[in-house]
Amino acid sequence: MARKNLLEGLAEMPDENAGAPNYPMRGAGRSLVRSLDELAKQAEKFLEGEAVVDLDPDVVEASFIKDRLTEDDGEFRALVEAIRARGQDTPILVRPHARIDGRYQVVFGHRRLRAARELGRNVRAVVKAIDDRTHVIAQGQENSARADLTFIERALFARRLEELGYDREVVSTALAANAASISKMLSVMDRISPEVVQAIGPAPGIGRERWVELSLLAGKASNAAGIAKIIEEDSFPRLASDKRFETLYMALNKSARPVRKTIAARKVKWQPLDKAVQAEMKNDGKAFSLSMKAKNAGRFGEFLSGRLDALYEQFLAEEGRQGD
Repeated sequence: MARKNLLEGLAEMPDENAGAPNYPMRGAGRSLVRSLDELAKQAEKFLEGEAVVDLDPDVVEASFIKDRLTEDDGEFRALVEAIRARGQDTPILVRPHARIDGRYQVVFGHRRLRAARELGRNVRAVVKAIDDRTHVIAQGQENSARADLTFIERALFARRLEELGYDREVVSTALAANAASISKMLSVMDRISPEVVQAIGPAPGIGRERWVELSLLAGKASNAAGIAKIIEEDSFPRLASDKRFETLYMALNKSARPVRKTIAARKVKWQPLDKAVQAEMKNDGKAFSLSMKAKNAGRFGEFLSGRLDALYEQFLAEEGRQGD
């Protein structure tokens, strides 16, 4: 089967002449943006053809949603030295402040902004009027394109988006992740409190499955007191982030065996804006079923079945990246 370009038409830019832009991705298939190259191009589209201006860092505020657990790291120091030596190669994206004239809010490029502030120089920026929804999608996609957020930072970003009222489609699009991956991220955040995540930090060497295992241990009420005792020890914050994870994990998992859990079947319903399809999905971890009804159910089902090969290839690519 010849592979079709499933990304074509799935990531259109907002209409700049229509007032506050509205990101036009709709439908489950439109959240399947997988390629890092495509994500990078998508983020770059927000900068294409726009004037680059120099802004005083003091008039630029952070995004309304945080995506990192720590600020100071080796990569940031390297960025500061690179900008000191050759200047800022790539502009950041900001939008006008919603309430204060003459001020701006970062969409993406927080570390470049911090570096400019530390170096006492203006920051090169593109100013673009975008709405909150487009803001979080652009911020998430730019981070996904660089692939420099850890699993738990992505999971925390997903939880914060959900708490702000964004639906799963926006969360999936922003993080370039399929519905199953987003569900796993949120299940981890359901079982591990934000305070414990913050205490552990980004844990760059810890992948998704280890976090899932820790979450199953942390989700047990009997472990709550032990967790609090460990993270409150004076020596705990002095450990490297990966070591903090391992310390807590080993203290809770005394058997040192992988932690597994039988997952109850989970039902999810989906319906597009035109309500011409109603879908119900059931997933128990071992079996997944999809049933659809309403006017376009048959035709949409044929549309999906004709693209299963290409969708499965994208699924494998996504799983490969997130399992690192």
